Amino acid sequence: MSDLPQSVQINEEGPREGFQFERGPIATARKVELIDALSVNEKGLERAIACGRLDLSGSISLTASEPFLERNQNRSLADNIAMQHNMIRLYQRHGIPVERGSIMAAFGCNFAGDTAIETVVDMVEQIVDIAEEHDIVLEVISLADTMAWATPLSIKQVVGAVRERFPLLDIALHLHDTRGMGIANAYAGLEMGVGIFDSAVAGLGGCPFAAHRGAAGNVCTEDLVFMCEEMGIATGGDLERLIEAARLAEDIVGHPLPGSVKLGGSLAALHR
Repeated sequence: MSDLPQSVQINEEGPREGFQFERGPIATARKVELIDALSVNEKGLERAIACGRLDLSGSISLTASEPFLERNQNRSLADNIAMQHNMIRLYQRHGIPVERGSIMAAFGCNFAGDTAIETVVDMVEQIVDIAEEHDIVLEVISLADTMAWATPLSIKQVVGAVRERFPLLDIALHLHDTRGMGIANAYAGLEMGVGIFDSAVAGLGGCPFAAHRGAAGNVCTEDLVFMCEEMGIATGGDLERLIEAARLAEDIVGHPLPGSVKLGGSLAALHR
């Protein structure tokens, strides 16, 4: 049964995850140009000003694949758990809230194969236990398809299993588009009630540790916004300005990027 959210939160990853995958150097001024093009709209800016400060938040991050963890961070699973405790202590010394946990390689790994659903659920349990040990109440668990193994079916299976075991946690999805499944997986997540997504403008980026020449960036921001808005799901984004930013991103990196809506445009004018 469909469980579509009324609105979604979309976290833009393009400048962070996107540029790390590009080969040639990119001038800082051009990076800033893209960040400026993606920055908060007028209402968002008003909310940011009203809060009176910039907010920092921490997270507890585990990885479902030890071979990938060793390549990505040069740590074992045990080392990484110990590091999470150290990071939490650092966050707490500086008054930084920790409200989010995340699991990388939650759907599969190029070095370790399929990730069992039970492994993901067990890792969420570990994250919750770590949080409770430090008197932290988690609000969100992010499931990352780091190497693009997910399909709509596995999205529903994993999200369903995590929701069943931890019904009070909001679930976020970090989806990659290496095999063209990004937007389909996002749709499957929406049907499961997921309301938080990471995305990258124009489909920028990829994972440099995935050992895959075709590794692609996060699901494309403007494509995700287009789909949600056509489904009546509020995003808070300005699609026309996102399309402009996507074309700017393509100009900055100097080669075509995979986003579709930047080529096809929105349907707003045609609807009118």
